[in-house]
Amino acid sequence: MHSKTKKSNQIDQEQREQYDYARNRIVQKKRLMRHFIIFLAGSLLLVIINPVLGIGENFFIKNWFVWAILLWVFLFLIHLLNVFVMNTFMGKDWEDRQLEKLKNAQSERIAELQKQADAEILVPKREVKKNSPQNPLPPDVE
Repeated sequence: MHSKTKKSNQIDQEQREQYDYARNRIVQKKRLMRHFIIFLAGSLLLVIINPVLGIGENFFIKNWFVWAILLWVFLFLIHLLNVFVMNTFMGKDWEDRQLEKLKNAQSERIAELQKQADAEILVPKREVKKNSPQNPLPPDVE
């Protein structure tokens, strides 16, 4: 009852990278939505705390909750730009290009250092005569 064709359940490396990238993007968007929901609930709570309950009326800034909400909006916009705009410019492709660039620079530097080391350490080659027996001992030890 076995089929002649073997079906491989393993995913190749490229598909695995695409899957991981998609999963990371989903996590980023999910965190952004959580941030938005917490922002809405927190803003509502700040609006209720100050004007309705009168908490913070003696605070040195009048309507402090408005400034707190504006600061939170600024932080949310940074998060939004990070997820949707910066990821486009500095996404997976950008990371791959940077990685290749760094690997190439490193391999060039290693090759350059190897050339310097070879130039500094010149090892003379031993001449072996064809008809003489090869003796591993130096000539004065015999």
